[in-house]
Amino acid sequence: MKYLKNEDEAKDAVQQVFLKTITELHKYKVDYFKSWLYMVAKNHCLMKLRDRQGKQPFELKEQQLMTPEEESNKNLHIEKDRQLELMAMCLEELNSEQQQCVTLFYLEKKSYQEIAEKTGYSLMQVKSHIQNGKRNLKILLEKKLAS
Repeated sequence: MKYLKNEDEAKDAVQQVFLKTITELHKYKVDYFKSWLYMVAKNHCLMKLRDRQGKQPFELKEQQLMTPEEESNKNLHIEKDRQLELMAMCLEELNSEQQQCVTLFYLEKKSYQEIAEKTGYSLMQVKSHIQNGKRNLKILLEKKLAS
């Protein structure tokens, strides 16, 4: 709905993304399924929008125009989407230990103890990987945002 703004089209897109996920998942090495699925869905919607551009002429009515406040909110959402995409890219640039520990801690909400049990690292190693990963993630993100 966020991208397509049409309930029927969004339902169709969910079906198509689900089918694409089933048929293409084996082709890729997916470490973070949620991020991968989000990118597949987003790319699918953007491709639908790109295909639709120029094919559906319509008149813009006054009530369809955005107010400056709505435009500002839209820009804020676009910037947050960009930051999330950059964050996902930066996360993949971390070394495997940091990437694994940061993902388990922040995205999967695991405790230090659960991470240690799952990975085989000591508690001190887990804490270190998370701390260093968080710092490195911040540095990488700042570099990408600056460019």
